[in-house]
Order: sequence, then C-alpha cells, then structure tokens
Amino acid sequence: YDDDHLYVGAYLEDPHVQATITEKNAVIFHDPDFEIFLDPDGDTHHYYEFEINALGTLWELYLEKPYHEGGPVHEGRNLPGLRSAVHVHGTFNDPTDEDEGWSVEVALPFEDLAHFCKGCACPPRPGDQWRVNFSRVHWHYTIEAGVYRKTPKSERNEENWVWSPQGLVDMHRPEHWGIVEFA
Repeated sequence: YDDDHLYVGAYLEDPHVQATITEKNAVIFHDPDFEIFLDPDGDTHHYYEFEINALGTLWELYLEKPYHEGGPVHEGRNLPGLRSAVHVHGTFNDPTDEDEGWSVEVALPFEDLAHFCKGCACPPRPGDQWRVNFSRVHWHYTIEAGVYRKTPKSERNEENWVWSPQGLVDMHRPEHWGIVEFA
C-alpha cells in the first residue's frame, strides 16, 4: 500500500484459462474468478466485495450486512478510482492446449474505500488492522468436441479456495476473515 492505494495481486494457476462473462457487474462467480473482501472497520457490516474473471470483467458490491443476517446487496458500488488488470499466461478460451494460468493486479483507492471506514483511518496508519479475505472460485469443465462444457453442480460442485478459512462455503462471514495489519 501507499498513501493513495491498497494493492492486491494474485497469480491463479490454471491449465485451461477461460471465461465468458463480459458485462460489468454481472454475476462474475459463474466464471472462474478472483475475489477480494474488505471490511476496514472490522464491524462485520458495511463491507466491500470485488470480483474479476480472466476477461477482466468486474463485479463490485456493497453489502450492509451478511446474507445470513438478511443483508441486502447494493450492487454496482463501483470505486471510481479503482484500477485493475489481468494477464493470461497462455492462450484464452482454447481447450486444445494447456496454459499456465492468469494473474490479477488491483489498485483500490483509499479515497473511495473511506466509505467503508466508519471510525477508522483511511488510508490506514501503521498498526491499523482491517478484516480482509481473498477467494478463488474454480469451476470444473470437460472438453467435448473441442469446446468447454461446464460440469453441472449436480455432478460436481465448484471449488472455493480462500486465504482465511471460513469453516463453510460462504464468503459472507466477515467475522472469520483474516486480519491484515498495516506496517
């Protein structure tokens, strides 16, 4: 981080990099994706979620409270100064070869994140702690007649890998997210 942004980078290994969703603020996790969850003040309410697929398509959300507490979703809480980039290490949507994966870089502006910092400093000071989690949703596919076919959930659930374990498949449990301490 610096005075203006929180930076997040991820490298996602994947032998078949693919995605189909191109509409901003569509439900991105129907494609393989990478997700960031931020609750700067740690109150488990009033938090931000960012999702991106290998096409670079974004979905940004604002949640007043978690779903299990009846929280409505306020979609399209787009951070005006957000910057993001995706790089594919291999080919894209090509089932005839194997890829290395894809990488994501995100710059989240503190000016925009201040909305989620009720009673906390934004940008954070050394020693401040934020609740944070990262997730990767990975769907299983078969290759049939040279095209990807998504495996139905009835046959096999998607994989959900997280930085800080939740104890169940539900990212909207901010009380279980990890703690990032700024130094």
